[in-house]
Amino acid sequence: MGLEVPDDGGSKRQPEPGAPPPPGRDFVRIGLLFYGVMLGAALIWRMGFSGESILYASPEAAQRDVGLVSNLALGVVAGGLVVIVSNLITQYTGWGEALARSLAASLAGLSVPDALLLALASGMGEEFFFRGALQPRVGLVLASLLFGCVHFVPRRDFLPWTGFAVVAGFIFGGLFEWTGNLVAPVAAHVVVNGINLPLLLRRYGSQPGGGAPRE
Repeated sequence: MGLEVPDDGGSKRQPEPGAPPPPGRDFVRIGLLFYGVMLGAALIWRMGFSGESILYASPEAAQRDVGLVSNLALGVVAGGLVVIVSNLITQYTGWGEALARSLAASLAGLSVPDALLLALASGMGEEFFFRGALQPRVGLVLASLLFGCVHFVPRRDFLPWTGFAVVAGFIFGGLFEWTGNLVAPVAAHVVVNGINLPLLLRRYGSQPGGGAPRE
């Protein structure tokens, strides 16, 4: 069945053959490609060149029990706390709301399932690269700062996003150092993006520029 879209009169019609895909679809494809390349680069760097497991912070950590359930729970709790703080900032500060509207505008056309897919891809790709491959080489501080630099956009309303990314980088990197593996930071990252992206779309994402909430 084809995708049905409402016309001006409220009835439903099929999109014309050859019509361009929704704007969010290209964004998803590019995002998945980007995070896939990042994941591949991380695997080649840490495992191909160094011969080390990318899942662990060090060879010593690889000898310890992963503690899958406890580390997964730790990551979910940490991600949930980051979500709570970020949403309080959005609710009670003007710059936080301005950032949320700008981020929602940049996600225009994205569906909630697409947002969840990107949340999973970004959590895997970025954590494997910045924590799994980069942090054991350059340390927590530099890896977190570089993580923030990747989230830099040369616009005033996006500057808090860069700062937030640096703080999140320290949190994810701290989880990696503490637990010795990627389970907790990946879980935390996926939780943050998996909750915040759909919230942005729901609250601010119906119109370019972050207009009225999408019903």
